[in-house]
Amino acid sequence: QVQLVESGGALVQAGGSLRLSCAASGRTFSTHAMGWFRQAPGKEREFVAAISWSGGTLNYADSVKGRFTISRDNVKNTVYLQMNSLKPEDTAVYYCAAFSGPYWYSASSPGSWGQGTQVTVSS
Repeated sequence: QVQLVESGGALVQAGGSLRLSCAASGRTFSTHAMGWFRQAPGKEREFVAAISWSGGTLNYADSVKGRFTISRDNVKNTVYLQMNSLKPEDTAVYYCAAFSGPYWYSASSPGSWGQGTQVTVSS
């Protein structure tokens, strides 16, 4: 099982940018698709973005397309989420996730979760 630790969450003004990082332990990181999810207060956890094992396939929620970019470094065992043009509705706890297979599908369920990092966007 992959162990995940997120970092990079902060308080930022609307229109600003943040980059989240997720450091993974384990030798199998490069074989897993990875993803980011978020959960706002009083709402269910929702999918944000996913990246295939090689980084060649990217998927995004409609709400973040064109503003967020997911990437990975398989040498550093790290996945990133670059967030630009942030909006107050992006405020949430952001979670890193590892999927069991090399690609993400809409029905995929993560096998591992990080502890989450708080992103707050002020208006």
